[in-house]
Amino acid sequence: MTISLHNLHPNPGATKAKKRLGRGRGSGTGKTSGKGVKGQKARPGHHGARLAFEGGQMPMPRRIPKRGFKNPFRIETFPINVSTLEKEFDAGTMVDLAALQAKGLVPKLVEYVKILGEGEITKKLSIKAFRASATAREKIEKAGGSVEVLDKPADQKGA
Repeated sequence: MTISLHNLHPNPGATKAKKRLGRGRGSGTGKTSGKGVKGQKARPGHHGARLAFEGGQMPMPRRIPKRGFKNPFRIETFPINVSTLEKEFDAGTMVDLAALQAKGLVPKLVEYVKILGEGEITKKLSIKAFRASATAREKIEKAGGSVEVLDKPADQKGA
């Protein structure tokens, strides 16, 4: 049998008949149609209260104390240790955001990288990053490399 529009139908038990409300007292869902008597949930168009509404009582989100603040200008940086750079890059390599993303060390959506001083580094690398810790800078320069800290975030995006 070929499938055509006129012989398509759902599997048995896949669809359920709609509950018929307000069809007389003998139906079991007559009169108030399963909504009880009066009240907010019995009214047409009112499907209960809005989210966090507690019947006029001060809602929980407004009752609990608020602390601290969120800095809207915070720049999230992605940490990379010098030990990772030691393992992944050859001596004399230019390490910037694009190079780190190419190696899969930094996710594609990351915009800012901070070099941290965890581990040891022996290779001479020239690094361009948004930030670098004092220990990381010290270790890289001790190994003969250089660190260029990009002041503006825009510098790193284009790098």
